[in-house]
Order: sequence, then structure tokens, then C-alpha cells
Amino acid sequence: MDSSSPLPPRQTKDLPAIDLPATDLPITDPPATDQLAPDPNSSRSAVGTQPIDEASDLQLAAPGSRIETEPQGFAAASLAELRKVVWPSRQQLFSESVAVILMVGLSAAAIAAVDRFYGWASTQVFR
Repeated sequence: MDSSSPLPPRQTKDLPAIDLPATDLPITDPPATDQLAPDPNSSRSAVGTQPIDEASDLQLAAPGSRIETEPQGFAAASLAELRKVVWPSRQQLFSESVAVILMVGLSAAAIAAVDRFYGWASTQVFR
């Protein structure tokens, strides 16, 4: 990180060493946070005047606890997912069903026409 960055240097804790397998990939520093594209889902403005406090953004959960509440069981999870579905209106359902039936009918007619043509052509060749 260069010295012109508006962010203060990170405080690090001494962590125990972990033996990792060696790789052939070069080790590079991550890009500075001011070079990253802004998150479109973030509530922060793209050009912030205050430095980002990374420690306040991280919420550490106690071991064994869940940060988000998840439904228990298959049926509850299925119902939770079905509540997220945007169901089509009756008019959309009807018009899209007609479009599908029409395209399947046209495709079947085209395949039948090609089949009859090749059937006729084979009888002409192998007579």
C-alpha cells in the first residue's frame, strides 16, 4: 500500500503459523482498497470522505451460532424459497403458454416436413 492512501495501516495480531503446501503461483500483494471497484449494493457512497473502519464491518459470531437465521428442515426451507419467487400474472401465464405451444407446434411441423422430404428423396434414389 502506498503512503498516499487515505486508509490507516491495518493492525494485525500474531497468529500461529500454518504449514501450507508450496505452489508455483507467485505471491502478490492484494490491490489497494482505493483501486477496487465500488460495490453497487453498498450503502456507502462511491467517493467517501471518511476512511472505512474494517473492524466495525466484521461481525464475529460465537462458535456454533448462526449470523442469519436459516429455516430448519426441508419443508421450512422450501417454503422460504417459494416466498421469494415472483409468480407471473394470469395474463402473462396465458400468453407465454400460448407462445410455447405455438413454437412447439411449428417445430414439430418443420421436423415432419424435413422427414417427409428425405423419405420422398430416398424413395426416388433407391427405386
